Amino acid sequence: MTQSAKSECSQGQTVKERLQKFQHILDSHQGERHVIIMQDFPDPDAISAAYAHQLISQSYSIEADIVYSGAISHQQNLALVNLLGIKLHPFQRSMDVSTYTGAVFVDHQGTTARQITQALEKANVPLLMILDHHEPQSSMKAEFCDIRTIGSTATMYAQYLEQGLLELDTGHEEHVKMATALMHGIITDTNNFMRAGPADFCAAAFLSRYREADILEQIMSQARSKKTMEIIQKALEERVIAESVSIAGIGYLRSDDRDAIPQAADFLVTEENVHTAIVYGLVQGPDQEESIIGSMRTSKLTLDPDNFLKGALGQDPTGAHYGGGKHSAGGFQIPVNFLTGGKGEEYKKLKWKTFDAQIKQKIFDKIGFDSSAKEKE
Repeated sequence: MTQSAKSECSQGQTVKERLQKFQHILDSHQGERHVIIMQDFPDPDAISAAYAHQLISQSYSIEADIVYSGAISHQQNLALVNLLGIKLHPFQRSMDVSTYTGAVFVDHQGTTARQITQALEKANVPLLMILDHHEPQSSMKAEFCDIRTIGSTATMYAQYLEQGLLELDTGHEEHVKMATALMHGIITDTNNFMRAGPADFCAAAFLSRYREADILEQIMSQARSKKTMEIIQKALEERVIAESVSIAGIGYLRSDDRDAIPQAADFLVTEENVHTAIVYGLVQGPDQEESIIGSMRTSKLTLDPDNFLKGALGQDPTGAHYGGGKHSAGGFQIPVNFLTGGKGEEYKKLKWKTFDAQIKQKIFDKIGFDSSAKEKE
């Protein structure tokens, strides 16, 4: 992926200044075909932001496909996509990304969409935009980047819409769907507004004029699946508590069950005398590649998940961090690479035992917990 020397980040700029740059890029790329990249396992914030970018692009005669690797398995995510009719394209190694003339990252900075990012780099597809609400994760450059630590990426798009990037109309079905999706993105990424800031509340107030309340209620009322409940139960059984941090390695998971990991972390952090929960498992993607996928949740105000995970898990050979996050939540993805696959249950058990021990030790080291002393008790 080519990197522009004219790249600029939006820190210190007003929403109006960011909007002008946003509009300039869209205007200068009219008639092109772009690809909107979500993280490997997209959440409602990513899906809604990608959908908004797709509709906005249409008004500039830009055809844009929404692409992701991994899987969508969370019940609310599936309901969001199905009820609103959002068309998503699963990434395949055989996909010819050279047909795109530009790429846009939403709700990530490339570190959680490594396969697609590598394919775009190989095809020399220029990176046009990065829009993300997490802490800076990588050194990737784009013609425009809006990276701000606010409640959600959906908040950013709502701000752009309120500033006139696209004039919304309650009589326009797709506009209503977009507003509904963005509202869901804000709600979920701010933990039902409990972690929302002024910008998120203002964005939600704007979107409330256009969203469809009945559809939003249907999306948010989806029950947990039996499999998700089983995984939460396993996390509860496998958890180790050290210094008020609950750590649970839950073994092998199908790609379709990956979204149970953050749900398990949400559950474990509610336990008495626990302020932080970290849940992880070994997930095999549709392409058969394996990664350690993990989620972190914390109620401790002085604990920064972004700094914690970056410090605990380190970087890959390219300098990209394996983990990162925002206020109260974080995630990580560590490719298994050479050790992917392997035959026999004994091999699988040995591989999991090794990775499980390594992740736990890194977390123990970060929190200053002596696991050897506990074993001697």
